[in-house]
Amino acid sequence: MCGICGFAGPGDAAVLAAMNRRMAHRGPDGQGSFHHPESRLFLAHNRLAIVDLTGGAQPMATADRELTVTFNGEIYNHAQLRRQLEDKGHRFRTDHCDTEVLLHGYREWGEELPERLNGMWAFALHDRAARRLFLSRDRFGKKPLFYAALPGLFAFASELSGLMEHPGVPADISPLALKKYFAYGFIPAPHSLYAAVRKLPGGHTLTLDLTDLAAAPRIRCAWSFCVEPVQTLPKNPEAHWGEAIRDTLERSVVRRLMSDVPLGVFLSGGIDSTAVTALAARHVPGLRTFSVGFEEASFDESAHSRRAAALYQTNHHQNTLSLTTALSLLPELAARLDEPLGDSSLLPTYLLCRDTRAHVTVALGGDGADELFAGYAPFKALRTAEAYAALCPRPVHRALRMLAARLPVNHGYMSAGYKVRRFLLGLDGPKPLWNPLWLGPASPEELEGLFAGPSDPEEIYQEAITTWEGCPSRDLVDKTLEFYTRLYLQDGILVKVDRASMLNSLEVRAPFLDIEMVDLARSIPHAWKFRRGQGKYILKKALEPLVPKDILYRSKQGFGAPIGLWFRQGSLTLSGQDALPGLDPGFIAAKALEHRQGRADHRLLLWNLWILARHRGRSTAACSAS
Repeated sequence: MCGICGFAGPGDAAVLAAMNRRMAHRGPDGQGSFHHPESRLFLAHNRLAIVDLTGGAQPMATADRELTVTFNGEIYNHAQLRRQLEDKGHRFRTDHCDTEVLLHGYREWGEELPERLNGMWAFALHDRAARRLFLSRDRFGKKPLFYAALPGLFAFASELSGLMEHPGVPADISPLALKKYFAYGFIPAPHSLYAAVRKLPGGHTLTLDLTDLAAAPRIRCAWSFCVEPVQTLPKNPEAHWGEAIRDTLERSVVRRLMSDVPLGVFLSGGIDSTAVTALAARHVPGLRTFSVGFEEASFDESAHSRRAAALYQTNHHQNTLSLTTALSLLPELAARLDEPLGDSSLLPTYLLCRDTRAHVTVALGGDGADELFAGYAPFKALRTAEAYAALCPRPVHRALRMLAARLPVNHGYMSAGYKVRRFLLGLDGPKPLWNPLWLGPASPEELEGLFAGPSDPEEIYQEAITTWEGCPSRDLVDKTLEFYTRLYLQDGILVKVDRASMLNSLEVRAPFLDIEMVDLARSIPHAWKFRRGQGKYILKKALEPLVPKDILYRSKQGFGAPIGLWFRQGSLTLSGQDALPGLDPGFIAAKALEHRQGRADHRLLLWNLWILARHRGRSTAACSAS
């Protein structure tokens, strides 16, 4: 795992060094750079050494210097690809380095190379003969890749803060991206906080003609997630898919045990992390596992993680997140976040990664299972929401929302009142907006108050609308699966894990997002994922031989933090003075007061505002609504 950056156009080695230095936490084990004067191209690399410790220095070039790559990630099928390439006559200079596979793979397969890769990656490859720069990002965007394509300048980096070290990249905030941040709780690709910067979406490639930097780069979608259920069911679906899921997941876990440095597993005691632990423990004696608990009882899962650790006889490490610890970590974490992110589980994830890095360099996690197998709470609300929307007149809905607003505020984990209010809020909008409204920190009405002016929901929620309407299935579960997998997973969950882990120089791997596992999951009809009111039905059935039923079938617990309570008690504070230009200070102050007095629950909005206000890289440029 590493950090990469580079540019073509104006700039020099000092600019490149500044970009790379800003991302040093992503790769403390080595730095390297490359310069091609004819193309005015500079590439750099920070290395976190995981595989082939002695032979993997970057940027790496072929023996003839025709191809040079800077690469962030891991290619889990690199050994198989190496054998294929050797059979075709390619000769490797490293012992078992996955980076070199990219060079020979590109020479053999060109821009179709990413479609053959199983792993997580972001890389930039210079083709000297063709005078082009080729960039690629893995299917789900597990590894970040920001870029700015300006007249005469192209620059890219693993992190926004590294990219902004180039003096040619303007730091004006994008008003639309800021609205999307408050609408979703994250900024969806291809948008970024800054108007001049884009994110290369997961599963996409970018090709830049180095002979004409005034021309726009060519961007291509190489892969995108889509549900494609089989049309003919097996004779015994539970047995057939259960065995397939177990076998596929074990192969995926084994692939991710590839490492020349110490490795462990995140173990919350939930379904997904326990399954990964159970399979990894088969292959790693004395497996190390890691968890974090909370002093707030309704958020704490530590008893479940301890039980799972004992069951699989792992070497378990656990820490508890106290209010004192949280408050000491938060300002630094928010300042180093690179781009604001509204997921409060960032805090415990960061603490988990920090503690894990004290023992190992690589960790496996359970991300992706909820998205692929319908594990989130909104899946349970879909049928009720559909009936409610069809039968409840709008005046009655408005009255019910007013009544729900008077329910007592409880800042425990997913209290009944909180769920009722969120359910009704989502139904303010049409079906394509249900999921972002249930998830997001600010409603369209609140966005207008926050930005002191009208907002266009079709523009703000364009990604959610496009995903919903573009889903080939007409079923609500399938459409919701695509929303969570294509949007929330890529731009929320995986961003959180990448930032929390790489700020601690820790690599995190996601077995559920192995392409073989993903292809299996999307072939299973939704009726076997969400069945009889139960999410992850087929996954739970598959895991029954591995995981105790009281773990499989206990209520789902998210990895959140009690931020509502912290704002209510004054441990976290927010005022109108925390507003960026273009945000209404009076609106912010009123929401903060309502929450502090216990008259409303604005935890998500206040948290997103608090994170944004303390974001170190924020611009002072005006960001008034466009």
